[in-house]
Amino acid sequence: MDNRQAIGSWLSGPRAAMEDAGADLGYRGQQLGLPEQGPGSIARPGRRLGALAVDWGLCLLIAYGLITDGYGQATGNWALLIFFVLGVLTVGTVGSTPGKRLFGLRVVSVDTGRVAPLRALARTSLLCLALPPLIWDRDGRGLHDRVAKTVEIRI
Repeated sequence: MDNRQAIGSWLSGPRAAMEDAGADLGYRGQQLGLPEQGPGSIARPGRRLGALAVDWGLCLLIAYGLITDGYGQATGNWALLIFFVLGVLTVGTVGSTPGKRLFGLRVVSVDTGRVAPLRALARTSLLCLALPPLIWDRDGRGLHDRVAKTVEIRI
């Protein structure tokens, strides 16, 4: 094996290496019965990060404008609390935060399609820890989605 090929397989990730070896992993969301593209398909990471940035910016703006006197550590702490409340209330009721709605995303339960408030609480709690969203499965769902049995889809 050429060194360039070995480095290329490492940079592509384990999914690409398995597919090069002949494994058929299917598309993201196939195991969940979701379409490959279009409405109802798994949300891509770029949209998810964009929605997260909009939601975080909104929470920072609320904390800065209504609660704290200036931008400091207290503003970030209040923004995290507002982000938590926003996530639990909006995902638990309508299935999307303002940022998710802006980017055309929705959180649904794998089982029933509607996210129960306790699942939204678990999902948002893990999301606020920041590490669980960085651990993904082959369908592109973060650990916070797997624990809450939810999936973020395009609408």
